[in-house]
Amino acid sequence: MPRSAVAIALPRAEFLGVKVHLDEAGYEGIAVESAADLAALLTSRSDVNAAILDCETNFDRTLEMYALLHEKGRNIPALILMPSRSLGRMGLGNSDDARDEYFTRPYSAESLRWRVEAMLIRVENVPENAEAASGLVGGDQVSGLEQVAGVEQVPGLAQVPSLSGEADAQQDGVPFPVRANTGHGKIVIVFNPKGGVGKTTISINVGAALQIRKGQTVLLVDCDTITGHIAASLGLQRPRTLANAWRDDAGTGACETIAQIATRHSSGVSVLVMAESPLHTEVLDPRRVAEAIIGSREFYDWIILDMHPDYGPLNQALFAQADKILVPVTPDVPCIRAAVQFREVASELGLRDRLMLVINRANSGVAASDVERVIAVPSLARIRSAGLLFVRAADEGKAAVELFPKAKVVGDIYTLTSRLIDSSIPGSNSRAGMSLRSRIAESIRGFFSRLAAMVS
Repeated sequence: MPRSAVAIALPRAEFLGVKVHLDEAGYEGIAVESAADLAALLTSRSDVNAAILDCETNFDRTLEMYALLHEKGRNIPALILMPSRSLGRMGLGNSDDARDEYFTRPYSAESLRWRVEAMLIRVENVPENAEAASGLVGGDQVSGLEQVAGVEQVPGLAQVPSLSGEADAQQDGVPFPVRANTGHGKIVIVFNPKGGVGKTTISINVGAALQIRKGQTVLLVDCDTITGHIAASLGLQRPRTLANAWRDDAGTGACETIAQIATRHSSGVSVLVMAESPLHTEVLDPRRVAEAIIGSREFYDWIILDMHPDYGPLNQALFAQADKILVPVTPDVPCIRAAVQFREVASELGLRDRLMLVINRANSGVAASDVERVIAVPSLARIRSAGLLFVRAADEGKAAVELFPKAKVVGDIYTLTSRLIDSSIPGSNSRAGMSLRSRIAESIRGFFSRLAAMVS
């Protein structure tokens, strides 16, 4: 869809700096110096989807402009520059919108660009009559965004079966049956159609936390036959792969289970690699892979699947078997857009209710609360940035939860793991298991985060 225009009521020098950054992001910044200018702009253009107003320089003019943003059926969010001492005064005629945000001088033009872009993504992608399902799992959430403007449709998606096994998956147009779950283990997929968002890091450390911290038996599967690197990250030298095992079995007549093929890591996690080369995967029939993974439920409490970022037949067959699909998202615009696309694909495949958001590197880039509102998927946890710590762990062939059990980011992993377990218990509420003190602390942290966002 065409990119939005932004009305900017800042002094000329500041306008030019902000416009440069908005232009880089593909948005059109338009200067407005008076309420009359803004009225004329809104009359002539229908693509003005956000405004930057300067309450510090001219309070009364800002009130006039703000009123225009909400006249004649408009509901255009504003990013409002104002001194923190004026926050209490800014009643905006009792018409202020929850989508409005505030900032103060001094500010950087680049930081303004990111905040405006996050606002515009919400406007461009979330329908007016729907609320985003933001907040951590177990809080008050509203979901059900069934249509999102501006999301590209993914061609060639086949309808895949539900966990009941009543439907048939499709491979090259030919349906094949998928066996219903006969074991007790939970299948958790870690997927985002964009690479580089931390899928493997989260897969490894959630698996290790379940095994070490929670005493669960875990199978960690590297389903990425193109760029997968779980074995390398865990220091496993040339582990036996599923593809090689099946070739060997074809020659001997044996029929090994995944539990027999997988390699045990020092953490106790069993690790299965699909193939050692993307050129030798012909034996990995999606139906057979899905059935083998279902069959391994009787041997493990948890099966964590680290997926390649695509929508091919293998991934679709595995999506259908997932109890939960964790969607790692980094707080940057390309990744947010990819997650919005996946949300729509999941709706088409009937998997929307299995998605759970994990915000990775949550203390950088676009605000985590904005990410949650835009993607409109229940949020399971936020993981702070700690890149070097994970690199050090990989250098030693370990999970970070093994080497750095007291690190703050590992605490984030533990929180994610606990909520994942809680969310997998029928009828459970992830907040219900929290102590009163923890629930109060979480509420207070949320309040101060919102307050800080308003005055910074």
